[in-house]
Amino acid sequence: MKAVLKRELLNNMKNLLIWSLSVGILGLICILLYQSMQGDMKEMADAFSNMGAFSDAFGMSTLSIATLKGYFATEVGTVHGLGSAMFAAIIAITIISKEEDSHTGEFLFSLPLSRSKILVCKALCIAVMLVVFTVICTVFYIAGFIMLDEEVPYEQLLTFMGRQLLMNFEISGICFGLSSLAGKNRTGLGLGIALICYCYDLMGRVVPDLKDYLYIGPYSYANAAEIFTDTKAPENSLVLAFVFIIIGVLFAFWNYNRRDLAS
Repeated sequence: MKAVLKRELLNNMKNLLIWSLSVGILGLICILLYQSMQGDMKEMADAFSNMGAFSDAFGMSTLSIATLKGYFATEVGTVHGLGSAMFAAIIAITIISKEEDSHTGEFLFSLPLSRSKILVCKALCIAVMLVVFTVICTVFYIAGFIMLDEEVPYEQLLTFMGRQLLMNFEISGICFGLSSLAGKNRTGLGLGIALICYCYDLMGRVVPDLKDYLYIGPYSYANAAEIFTDTKAPENSLVLAFVFIIIGVLFAFWNYNRRDLAS
């Protein structure tokens, strides 16, 4: 099993480095840009906080972008939320199906390992990559605060990154289950799921009739604006996150062990 896990990590190392460095460096650049715009931030903050639904959707009605903490929550929080979700979806939606799509499964499943053990290795690979991705991005964001000689809001920042990690586990859990359905490249489907979850959260914060059902989406408990204003996450959304993760993983094992693999 160790050899399979090592193989999966090596095969996905390039994607991990590209995505983590891209999202982390982009977030760092956004933080550093704050210094050059700081003089105009007060007027921008007043304007953005009075834009109705737009302000509510991006948290600008509760946080001031005139402060670095508020700027981070509304700007970098959006960048990381979208980037990390897309990364989680891409690696999970392809990690099982790629064996049939690229015909490497003929070798992999000839090894003296059950399908379940191979799936365990793939699930562990996803978990490790998401944790490493989160750690790398966190280092970049903390470095941004330090470079601007600003106090780092460690508690809120780590809470945000921790919930983002849980959100990524939820999205990857759903995509992991879908990856077991057929041996075809479904990267587009994975990206679609990540974007739909993000758009659902935006709509839920704008449309009054959807606010009561906002907890269904994974962004409901990982919203940066709410975390940086110390708003408590809805408990039912956290419970639902674990339910989706468990269902997705269990479905992958059940479906993959029962179906015939394409040659």
